[in-house]
Amino acid sequence: MKRKWLAVLIPLLAAGITFLLFRTVFVVGYVPSESMEPTLKKGDLILGLRLYGELETGDIIIFEHDGELMVKRIAAKGGERIEIDGVRYDVPQGAYFVLGDNADNS
Repeated sequence: MKRKWLAVLIPLLAAGITFLLFRTVFVVGYVPSESMEPTLKKGDLILGLRLYGELETGDIIIFEHDGELMVKRIAAKGGERIEIDGVRYDVPQGAYFVLGDNADNS
């Protein structure tokens, strides 16, 4: 009888711990387009951490925008200026300018 309980309890505990880890520590990102090529291919899944230090220019991040998770690279952070196709953008403090590696498709 004890073995039957263990046979049920162990998978339930493993599932619960896995669920908790993916709600608090890990996040799965999906690349739906060619916007991050050649670094990441369309359809790639990546595993990210919700725990992080200071974000820097060049870091690849997974973030939510309009209810959808997106994968992009930080092109500039708060206080920096970036120029794209002759247009200058000033990034406000506390914000990030993100862009895919394949800028024509991002």
